[in-house]
Amino acid sequence: MMTRISDNPLQTREDLLAALEQLTDPLRPLYSKGGARLDIGRTGASYPAATAGMEGFSRVLWGLIPLLGGGGDSELWPTVLDGIRHGTDPGHEEYWGEVRDYDQRLVEMAAFGFALAAIPDQIWSPLAPQEQEHLYNWLNQINSHPCYDCNWLFFNVLVNVGFRTIGRPYDEVQLESNLERMDAFYLGEGWYSDGVDGHCDYYGPFAIHYYSLLYAKLMGQEDPERARKFKERARLFAAEFVAWFAPDGSALPYGRSLAYRFAQSAFWSALAYAEVEGFSAGTVKGIILRNLRWWFSQPIFDAAGVLTIGYTYPNLVMAENYNAPGSPYWALKTFLPLALGAEHPFWREQELPLPEIPAVSVQKPAHLVLVREPASGHTAAFNSGHLSTNEHTHTSAKYEKFVYSTGFGFSVPRAEWGLSQGAFDSMLALSEAGEHLYRVRRRNLESEILDNLLRSVWKPWADVEVRTWVVAGLPWHIRVHRIETGRALDAAEGGFALGQETGLAQQLSGSGAAAATAWGTSGIRGLTGYMRAELIWPNANTNLLRPRTVLPTLTASLEPGIHWLVSAIYGDPSAVPVPSAQLTELPGNILEHDPLSLLNVTLDEDKIKVLTTGGAEVIIPLQ
Repeated sequence: MMTRISDNPLQTREDLLAALEQLTDPLRPLYSKGGARLDIGRTGASYPAATAGMEGFSRVLWGLIPLLGGGGDSELWPTVLDGIRHGTDPGHEEYWGEVRDYDQRLVEMAAFGFALAAIPDQIWSPLAPQEQEHLYNWLNQINSHPCYDCNWLFFNVLVNVGFRTIGRPYDEVQLESNLERMDAFYLGEGWYSDGVDGHCDYYGPFAIHYYSLLYAKLMGQEDPERARKFKERARLFAAEFVAWFAPDGSALPYGRSLAYRFAQSAFWSALAYAEVEGFSAGTVKGIILRNLRWWFSQPIFDAAGVLTIGYTYPNLVMAENYNAPGSPYWALKTFLPLALGAEHPFWREQELPLPEIPAVSVQKPAHLVLVREPASGHTAAFNSGHLSTNEHTHTSAKYEKFVYSTGFGFSVPRAEWGLSQGAFDSMLALSEAGEHLYRVRRRNLESEILDNLLRSVWKPWADVEVRTWVVAGLPWHIRVHRIETGRALDAAEGGFALGQETGLAQQLSGSGAAAATAWGTSGIRGLTGYMRAELIWPNANTNLLRPRTVLPTLTASLEPGIHWLVSAIYGDPSAVPVPSAQLTELPGNILEHDPLSLLNVTLDEDKIKVLTTGGAEVIIPLQ
């Protein structure tokens, strides 16, 4: 019997090979009769079930291609070849079909392009001439249908690189056009946005940079200048992106598509594959393996060992509209180092811990300030907000909270009514008085960062303007809001959502609320303007890390006019020093701490003075 993946030590290449087998072995009975689809589950997505089955088939290739490319073998591969034969045959009942513009199947073609370029002897040569023609014709549809103007443009690039490798006609004009278009998304310092005015989220590292590095490896001789450019951008980005990872292997939960889980470390796998200089092989290996070990210690599989939709537990509430049952297997991109043969120097390097990372990392292209607690490694990303938005699920929760945390995660709303359904952690939520229907920051009129001070201006209604300043820090940070409103409002300021199961210590005062559980301590204190402090119990399954949470919150009632709300928020995800069942008191009276002096903030009757980490003095007049 195969050992559980959580028991895999994940230290060597052999361990990584075993992990890939442990991930794919439960899928064997789920292939369709013709092998062209994976029937993993019954939940729906924005595309038909037949397309979802094809997607699952394709995403497994991200793990199998490097396995075969590095000299390995898989008992699944004969099934995969049969699936390709039948899925691309217009006369077969499992034919993948004619695609449309912006079709999900265009996304899935990228893996086939990579396979044709990286392992043509295993995927192309075994096919009979007519089968080869079918595969070529089916993939070539991507040259007749547009993809979205974002990371999707690379799907066409990879398919045409594959065609070029096997000596088939390819669209050189579109390949070059798409590659040039990617430069419009480049923001400098290694950062890409996912499309013009798009977000800087994981689609930079596990999509755009990932595909760029595949291109650099596969086309290094044919296109050396662009390969050099892609590697240099990845090197610059690595120096910034490393701050998103904590010493325990976890990475920052931020943005969309988090159901792809350990794809978080796929960028580092591509860095190793393309042999990009900058970080040592031991450092890169450590980031990858620790991230995998962290993920495999979470309950992310069903009883049969199949990946579920969710983050640290099965959860459809946080999922995207395009998350089908097979979608999470995009995470197999992280197994790209298996393409490096057993004798490659990468495997001889000892795993190393994270390099020294500054306590505060300002990442302006991403609108983020990363703050790290040296002792615990807890990492929080403070967010100044964005000038544009999108229509993806829970966009405000995934891109516009004031802070995101490796220790507390973040929450998404369950529904629109009240504070429990809204789960407004790390947000200011506003409702028309008595309505209980809350609005939060979604798009900003202004957004800027000065060292550890972040400022934004946003309007939840046409006659309501909110100016927000956040003084980033850990375990405390400060939030200041100037609210000019033409209507009566109810306001709620949420702290960090704290996981809770058994054992809870709580503290409430007129101006503050705090709670401690086995997963740490969370608190909030009103410094001016707030009227009440309370603990909110958000709906189950709203938080990405914990199914049940408690949320310290401040509330206020605001009449038309100008109001100033100032608060201090505390978050320490370190485990409390007593068993949760015996937890009755907070570990220290945090509501009596002095966060203002800790963060070099002075609060007077008429102004707030902030001394930033860079030495700048900023005065916020309370008028």
